[in-house]
Amino acid sequence: MAKDTATLRSEAGKVRHLGSARSGTSHNAHMRLTSIALIPLTIAFAVMVLTLVTKDYNQVRAYLGHPIPAVLMLLFLGCGIYHMQLGMRTIIEDYVHGHMIKEWSLIANLFFCCAIGLACIYAVLRIGFA
Repeated sequence: MAKDTATLRSEAGKVRHLGSARSGTSHNAHMRLTSIALIPLTIAFAVMVLTLVTKDYNQVRAYLGHPIPAVLMLLFLGCGIYHMQLGMRTIIEDYVHGHMIKEWSLIANLFFCCAIGLACIYAVLRIGFA
């Protein structure tokens, strides 16, 4: 069997199907999974928003107080924010070159996404239980 000299991957890397950072495959799988999950969730979100455009404030609160719309909203927000965090992490890892600034950027990205996620979850739960 001829040895493949065109690749720079090690034998262990070929066997484990890992990239140089050893997390590329799972990161890609998470991105694809959240992308697929966001397709029906985005459609459901768009339908909810379009049906609520003509409603007044109290009708919107009553609608979002039901479990199904609230759970769909939480799933949409959770998947969207996690997908955003993964995408920004990829951008930071690819385009930020200083070691310290890259680490701080990744930490800031994680904290920002957690803060946005908690604020969105709080808002939906507050509307749902009010």
